[in-house]
Amino acid sequence: MKDEKKYSSAFCFQPSTLNLQPFSSGFTLIELILVIFILSLMLALVMPSFRDMGGTLKTEAMHIAGALRYVNDEAVGKKQTYLLNINLNDESWGIEGNNEKKKTSLKGNVEIQDVFIPSLGEVSSGKVTIEFGPSGSEEPLIFHFKKDKAEYTVIFNHINGRVRVIEGYAL
Repeated sequence: MKDEKKYSSAFCFQPSTLNLQPFSSGFTLIELILVIFILSLMLALVMPSFRDMGGTLKTEAMHIAGALRYVNDEAVGKKQTYLLNINLNDESWGIEGNNEKKKTSLKGNVEIQDVFIPSLGEVSSGKVTIEFGPSGSEEPLIFHFKKDKAEYTVIFNHINGRVRVIEGYAL
């Protein structure tokens, strides 16, 4: 009987053992907001590097596509001659015309594999100068970019001035 009483008293509610202090475990709203802010700040700093993984090739292809559109539009709009200079040896290209001269180098180990111009054929080394006159370019242009095993093709249509960027090697 004594054991039974001892055992039953262990499960009885005793007001003297109740802890009446305020609930202190957990996080405050300010602490949670601060942690979320720090995590979002770290994510904002890290995401551009993830986005750039493998995207440098496409970015460089888009840059030359934009330059082709720009040079064509400027030459036609201002009725002046512009030059697009491409140096396949040092992986750079530049624009000249109307008191403007700009040179850009490719970034991220991107290479200009070759440039195809119908009058010259496929050019894979040296320098190429493409003239854009008051009526634009006289012939279509195809650029092939390469980084490691990935390739992109930029195709300039000389008739309408449109540029397409295609993944892979295309003619």
